[in-house]
Order: sequence, then structure tokens, then C-alpha cells
Amino acid sequence: MTGAVQAVVGRMNEREMLRPQIVATRRAVFVGAMRYRRASYGSNHPLAIPRVSLALDLINSYGAMAPEEYRQGRPASHRELFGFHTKDYIQAFERAQFRGGVEDSDRQRYQLGTLENPYFPGFFDTASLATGSSVLAAEAVLEGVTAFSPAGGMHHAAPGQARGFCYFNDPVLAIQRLRRASLRVLYWDMDAHHGDGVEAAFVEDPDTLTVSLHMDTDYAYPYQGGKLTDWPGLAVNLPLPKEVNDSEYALAFAVLWPRLLQHFDPDVVVLQAGTDILAPDPLSKFRVSNGLFWQVLRQIVAESPRLLVLGGGGYHPIALARCWTGLWAILTGRSLPAELPATGQTLLKAVEWELDDADAPDYGQQFLALQDTPRPGPVRTELRERLDFLLHHHPLFTNRSNTA
Repeated sequence: MTGAVQAVVGRMNEREMLRPQIVATRRAVFVGAMRYRRASYGSNHPLAIPRVSLALDLINSYGAMAPEEYRQGRPASHRELFGFHTKDYIQAFERAQFRGGVEDSDRQRYQLGTLENPYFPGFFDTASLATGSSVLAAEAVLEGVTAFSPAGGMHHAAPGQARGFCYFNDPVLAIQRLRRASLRVLYWDMDAHHGDGVEAAFVEDPDTLTVSLHMDTDYAYPYQGGKLTDWPGLAVNLPLPKEVNDSEYALAFAVLWPRLLQHFDPDVVVLQAGTDILAPDPLSKFRVSNGLFWQVLRQIVAESPRLLVLGGGGYHPIALARCWTGLWAILTGRSLPAELPATGQTLLKAVEWELDDADAPDYGQQFLALQDTPRPGPVRTELRERLDFLLHHHPLFTNRSNTA
């Protein structure tokens, strides 16, 4: 968090800010921690921005969180981490934190301490906290509530390597917790980047289905897998063309979501709610508004038998905070005023970051209104053809008598 934002928040801790003013109509919990107010990822990194803390502060500016809706996150145990990650990787990670840096041999083998996955003080503790918090959120879902773990959603991490800004794969560990309760899991990944790490983890599990709508890996990270014809373990991948607009994304969701919900029949949905699909995001090639994001979310909330929501990508702090504030409102059944509260406007204006997009046509609106300007547009033949291909070739659809 920058000094300017700290001045706005002052000395109030998160518990002191939780003053309910807008009453929830659905049960949900937000899993957070004070640690997310610390600087992380060093400098000159896309994630060296306020994210969880900024979203929480904006939610609280609305008075939209009651004390019982907030849960303190916890670190992942070694036993939990070893459920997916290798022992030597965990040991190298802890060793680097203890020594205050990453050895060259460990950097090359485990991709720790690179520009992509940098060393910073406490980097093991921060990653472990985010991971344990997602497992805790999964346990809250088992209690019968919807849970949101915004620091989670790190879907690229491999068993023995950090990848794509992700040190531990918390979606995998959270899903493992749900699977230990014998629940059938549908993992739906909204992030602009292919959820490759989660997909690979459950190839052999017929009771976990991974679905990813993402930028085409021909031009975007991870630059492999995630093709239209890639369906390991029946995974569903829809690479979307550049400049996808609200109308196109809405069609893709409308075609796939109800069919997959019907064909797979899950006991629980795990949603990775990365905000890097939004138009302002510097790492996205999409042109989607947060209003469309929320439209998708409302249907997922209404139709999921149980729901765990994880964070994910999102490299524009203002767009992320506004989007996740609306997300929290939907999860809890709150209706928020369209105009941002005065304290919320001041909070967002105080954020300092290097990629501030002051020349964007709707730059000023992001400090005044919660919702973006809608971004409808023509639905390209290219997208229709990709959807048609999935419906007529993917085994999940073609092997059922009720194929659409």
C-alpha cells in the first residue's frame, strides 16, 4: 500500500472498519488478513499494487461488510502443501526466505527469485497465507456458506515450480479439500490467462471438471496448452479472440455454462474470478466491462449448488477494487448505490501506480461510479465457430444423448 492510501485508511484496522450499514440477504464470508497491506512482489512488478486491501477498504466505504462476514486467513500447513507441491520445492522456498535471497541453482530449478516470480521479504509466508486462506474458504463452503478468498486464485503454479506470478496453487489445494469431502467439483476460470496448473492437477480425476475461458495462448501466457482442441481429463478450453466485448463474452458464457452445469452435475462450483478480463487491465487483450462480469457472476451464484470464489489475476488496482466490491455485493445479496461513497472516491484517487491510465476516455468515471460503461459490440464469426466446434466435438457434449 502506498503512503497516500495509508493516510486515507489511517490507523483503523480491518475489524474497526467493519460497520454494517447495507444489510446482506445471503450468507457469505470474506477471508482476508492484515498481511495483504504489506508491500509484496518487490518493485516494477504487475502485482506490486494494492489489491485485497483496496477492495476491502472500498467495500467498507459502503458499509457493506458485517463483522461476522469477515474471517481471518491462516497459513497452509506443510501437509496441505505436500498434497500438491513437492517437498524439495517447499524446502527451497523456505530456505530462500530464511537466507534473504534465492541461490542461482534454486532460481533455475524452481523459478523462484526471477523477474516473473521475484523474491521479496516474507514471500513464503505471504504465499502460504493466501493458500491456507483458500483452503479455509473451502472449509467455510463445507459449513454451508459461500466464501470469497480474494488473495487466492493462483492457478499457474506447478508442483515443483513457481509460474506466472504464482508460487503455490491454492485452487488445487482448495479443490482437494472439497474432494476429500466427496464433492464433485466444477472449476470455472474467468481469468484472462489459461488455468493450466489447475487443469493439469485434475486430469486423472473424473469428479473434477476444469473450464477456462481465456486469451488465446498463441499470443498470451502461458503460451502453451489451452487450445480449443485441448481437453485433457475432459477439460473445456475456450480461447477467445482479441478485443472480446461484452456481447461476445456473454454469448460464450450463455452457451457453455448451462450445458456444463447440466452435463457434469457438480456438487460445488469453484470460481476463479480474475479481473484481468476487464478492459482497463494492462495485461489483458479483452474489452469486457465489470457490468458484464457481474452479470455472469449473478447467474453462477443463482445456479451453483455451493460456491467457492477465489481471486486471481488483476493488474489495474482501481478496476479490480471496483469489480470485487460489486462481486462481494452479489455474493451477499446487497444492493450498492451506483455512485461511489465520498470516502471510496478519495481512497481510489490516492492510489499511486506506474500505469495510471489518465488518457483513457472514461478515466474520471472510475473514481465516481462503481460500474463501468457497458462495452457491447458485434459477435464475430470466429467466436461462433469456436463455440460450435466445442458443442459438436468435445467428448463431454458428444457422448451425451442430450447434446445441444
